[in-house]
Amino acid sequence: MTIPQISLIALLAVTLALFIWGRWRHDVVAVLALVASLILGLVTPEEAFTGFSNPAVVTVALVLILSAAIRASGILQRLIRHLEPILQRPNLQVFVFVALVTVLSGFMNNVGALAILMPVAISFSEKAGRSPATLLMPLSFGSLLGGLTTLIGTPPNLLISSVRQDIVGEPFSMFDFTPVGVGIALVGLAYLTFAWRLLPEDRRGVPAPEKRFHIEDYLTEARITADSSLVGKTVRDVEKMGEDDITVVSIIRPNDRRLAPAGWTKLREDDVLLLEADSTVLKSVVDQAKLDLIGDESIDPARIRSEQVGIVEAVITRGSPLIGRSPKGTLLHSFGVNLLALSRQGRRSAARLARQRLREGDVVVLQGDLEQMPRTLGELGALPLAERNIKLGQPAQVALPVGVMAAAVILTSTGVVPVAIAFLMAVAVLAVFQVMRLTDMYQAIDGSIIVLMAALIPVTEAMKTTGLAELLAASIAVAGASLPPIAMLALVFVATIMITPILNNATTVLLMGPIAAGFAMKLGLNIDSFLMAVAIAASCEFLTPFGHQSNMLVMGPGGYRFGDYACLGVPLSIIVAVVAIPLIALVWPMTP
Repeated sequence: MTIPQISLIALLAVTLALFIWGRWRHDVVAVLALVASLILGLVTPEEAFTGFSNPAVVTVALVLILSAAIRASGILQRLIRHLEPILQRPNLQVFVFVALVTVLSGFMNNVGALAILMPVAISFSEKAGRSPATLLMPLSFGSLLGGLTTLIGTPPNLLISSVRQDIVGEPFSMFDFTPVGVGIALVGLAYLTFAWRLLPEDRRGVPAPEKRFHIEDYLTEARITADSSLVGKTVRDVEKMGEDDITVVSIIRPNDRRLAPAGWTKLREDDVLLLEADSTVLKSVVDQAKLDLIGDESIDPARIRSEQVGIVEAVITRGSPLIGRSPKGTLLHSFGVNLLALSRQGRRSAARLARQRLREGDVVVLQGDLEQMPRTLGELGALPLAERNIKLGQPAQVALPVGVMAAAVILTSTGVVPVAIAFLMAVAVLAVFQVMRLTDMYQAIDGSIIVLMAALIPVTEAMKTTGLAELLAASIAVAGASLPPIAMLALVFVATIMITPILNNATTVLLMGPIAAGFAMKLGLNIDSFLMAVAIAASCEFLTPFGHQSNMLVMGPGGYRFGDYACLGVPLSIIVAVVAIPLIALVWPMTP
């Protein structure tokens, strides 16, 4: 074993340890790994940024933009509203929602497909008097199954296609994944239609009142008098007086109304404060600060909200600027919103909001200007959990995103142009016809995924240039030479599916793909069989909430615990393995 190979093994071991530790974001770890590989001489400066020009990375970014355009069109919400009268039974609801997300995920980002259907699923559950947990986890798993069916369905498919191009000079085509992917998706759909009953009973029944968000709106106007202790103080001083259990919704002055004022805003005599808290806290603050209540009763919340202010429940998604920040920090105030409540893993936190650090998957209740709220949520990286009245606009704004997506798929599948070029043309059409604002297009791209993939591609490419991939493949080939080919395929599949929850699907493919291909070549077997096994196994993350963003996205709204994923996920993982391994061997014979 050479010094470069030993250095690369050490680097990969440290990188994997950092991924498992989880203290730093995956994209940060990937960049550190790239920097270390440059310092160690494993990657040349000319190779360092080749990942950003990799067609797989470019295609992922373009698919994210097209997914956002289709989501904004509202076409799917319109379809579901027409189906609402027949979707009364829980099994039928699960079947229809999972089927829709499965089909949709084959042609757009699976997280985007889930984001379209999740608010509708929650609304259906509430109308039926059932917990959203019966729908949301099957919906998340369905989005992962749908991604197996096409080249663009999920990043692992695009990455494994890139691995194939490096080895044999030709990538997989758009529908090479379809025969195996559709077979797995159909079996998974049949299972998920009834599997929601495996969830703990308290998660799938009618949620108990204490496990729901229940915001008691008690809004009071109070004037700062001349002898009030708040004159010259700040909004933060009011919050401290109420031990962070009171919110200054707005400050009303002549010809001036400040919604969600910043904590450093100075208070003046005759300022009218719109305060929100429970009656005990309000009374305490009013007495301490010598405030004058305006009227004998609290303001009617419905009247205030109908004019300007409203409440939205949302889940924090990956890449949100809120992650790692305190809810009482300046970022929310800069958008003119107040945070009223926080739920983590289905439970409303009892700790002070000011002491919390927001995480991906947290459910928050935000209060602010309803007209500005859709744009605000987009910039904050938060997904609303209630159906919105989407303005469908001109027919072209509905038809054009779907039309250009279909055209891109046709151009790619017929081999007219490469997949990255077809989707680049589709995005260019959307930009020219102003279906989406350019700022919305850029925001649709998940930078963390792009950086993770682009930074790791040169590092994993070093496995080939240093000969490490060939060395590992040869060692595995010697160990498995006595096994029948189907057993070796199963070994690769199971190893990949076990690694994915520890890392993530993109990282797993980049590490396992070259090793599996080299392993197959050493034994004279068809590398396509083993590449397909890696891609499918890496996309089937059903065991934990952390292996895939879709699982994380439903954790808070569904009120799930960590172990709930295994209840549905372990049987599904076994089913997928049992179906996928012989199906891969049938569609992609292992002997060339």
